[in-house]
Amino acid sequence: MADDLVLDTAIRNWVLIPLSVVMVLIGVLRYFVSKLMRSSQTPDAKIVKEGQVMLRARNLRAAANFIPSKAFRERKIYFCNEENGLLFVPKGQATNPQAQMFSDPNMAVDMMKKNLSMIIPQTLTFAWVNFFFSGFVAAKIPFPLTQRFRSMLQNGIDLSTVDVSYVSSRSWYFLNLFGLRGFFSLILGEENAVDDTQRMMQMGGGGFGFDSSKGLSVEKDNLDITQHDWALPNFEQRAEAVLTKLLS
Repeated sequence: MADDLVLDTAIRNWVLIPLSVVMVLIGVLRYFVSKLMRSSQTPDAKIVKEGQVMLRARNLRAAANFIPSKAFRERKIYFCNEENGLLFVPKGQATNPQAQMFSDPNMAVDMMKKNLSMIIPQTLTFAWVNFFFSGFVAAKIPFPLTQRFRSMLQNGIDLSTVDVSYVSSRSWYFLNLFGLRGFFSLILGEENAVDDTQRMMQMGGGGFGFDSSKGLSVEKDNLDITQHDWALPNFEQRAEAVLTKLLS
């Protein structure tokens, strides 16, 4: 049986609460610093146009069954024509987003600023937590957990007899690091609360720019395989049947 621990209130006052407050303040400060470091760039008209074309094609696929078959075929040819369709990208005109990024120094500098605004605060905060709060049992989760959560919740504590529901200070730091996005969305706005998981994905390969030619090709393939099934014939009869069933 795992041992039950009695946590001192001083741990709550000097470890748990300060660590949570510092993580929130660092997140807010990092948002404003990254906002100041962000350079204002005029969007490329070609990229904006291609994005709007993909949005229109996506809306056509979503509402395909609410327009007549002839209208759908005409719009499908307009988007997917192999000669001058809006979604058709010739093989020689495909753009490489990585080459575009390295050819534009401003884009590379912006990406480096975003990565630095994440790496430097995280490194300093983790060093601070590891130096001052290492080895503390900071909190206890009020429900039982399986042994699979031990490595996630008890990072820095090498005691197998401690119940899994106890959380170490280092694990509390990681829980705050990846779990505060909802709180940041409330105080900063949904569009401004980019969590650290998304930032790491951008560093790992998602921050090299958007491959518009690949997106156009994928949207063209999706629209090619879309089957039209007009939903409006006999609409009055079906609506009458549904209303009769609800009222009966």
